[in-house]
Amino acid sequence: MSQPDAPQSAPVLVDPKDASGPSRGDIRVSLFARTDVGQIREHNEDNFLVADLTKRARGLLEGNRTSSLGRHGSLFAVCDGMGGAAAGEIASQLAVDIVYERMIDGLLDEHPLARDELARRLVRAIEAAGLRIFQEAKLDRSRRGMGTTVTAAALVDDHLFFAQVGDSRGYLLRDGNLVQLTRDQSLVNQLIEAGQLTEEEAETFEHNNIILQALGTADTVQVDLTYCELRKGDVVMLCSDGLSGMVRFDEIREVLRTAAEPIDACKQLTERANQAGGHDNITVIVAQFDGEGLKALTPETEPLKYRKYTLPEEPADATERNFRRDIVSSSPPSVSSLHGPGSSAQQGLSSTMVFGATSPMAGSVAAPGRGNSSPPQQFYEEERIDIPGTHVPAWVVVVLVVGVVLVLMGTAVLFLR
Repeated sequence: MSQPDAPQSAPVLVDPKDASGPSRGDIRVSLFARTDVGQIREHNEDNFLVADLTKRARGLLEGNRTSSLGRHGSLFAVCDGMGGAAAGEIASQLAVDIVYERMIDGLLDEHPLARDELARRLVRAIEAAGLRIFQEAKLDRSRRGMGTTVTAAALVDDHLFFAQVGDSRGYLLRDGNLVQLTRDQSLVNQLIEAGQLTEEEAETFEHNNIILQALGTADTVQVDLTYCELRKGDVVMLCSDGLSGMVRFDEIREVLRTAAEPIDACKQLTERANQAGGHDNITVIVAQFDGEGLKALTPETEPLKYRKYTLPEEPADATERNFRRDIVSSSPPSVSSLHGPGSSAQQGLSSTMVFGATSPMAGSVAAPGRGNSSPPQQFYEEERIDIPGTHVPAWVVVVLVVGVVLVLMGTAVLFLR
């Protein structure tokens, strides 16, 4: 798979007036999403989210598949859960539910979302989901270690923000060229960027299932926030590694380039992943963008690449303490009422593992108002185990040891005679 360019410095958008309000003109979004259990798994741990934030509506209802962008924008997300006994499905379902609820919370019709506000909401929503999943895992021993990746994209005017934790992916097809705009937070990608593995070697690397962070495996995550400026005719795809790990980059590009509609692209990509073995659950979202609100592609248009987005500092009252209190005090969705794809079946163990080290790639944005240097914490609180001792006095132990040594020496003298 083609990996994105090395990270560039994270610029703040140069036109502050553009960054505070929507573009003029209509932006039309056509989309479809599909999830499939694959050929090997007994259960689907993936979940996806498509939502119109202005209408406060989620799901693939017929009326939502083609629509005009509202003042609050649109939201897409793919989550790939991990953990046995249905815990992976619960984690991914919690993630999409909490992200959606946090994104629509407090929206005012008379107050359109600005770019920075949308981006900050997206980061905080993902952090809130990660903390809630971590708390749920601590409450139920059978769900210890459950977690989920998340790749989310939020669109307002002509700016699309990607928020990434884990190794699900976001791509953009423009003028026949496909570019990965997210960066895998995985061990194999770290080795590729360090020059210790080639992309060809990575395809057969035995530890390619190890990711460097996920929602729910620690009480904090570092969200990698990136962006791109959309142009007419752009096609965006989000997917879990059940697709990107099974279908070659060139095949994905060809399907996105030739498919007439997003529904056709989703079906073809899912089928190709299954034909290649379907070793994991497969989830894909495809969205096409057009309309007068988007600029046309010109020779002067900057090439697509991995671009970090820098959020401005928050007001003094928006502190980390207030943020975390808000998350902890909010009512989580009922875990028992979650019904994701295939929730009635028994679930096998996940193929994804979370490595305990902090990823040097893991994000330009931690929690707003917090530095980026704090590493993820332990997976869960370790329970203390008391090992009983004999409580024998030390002098008794010394006497026993000396006695054994003397017996052995006496035995050796007898055999040597």
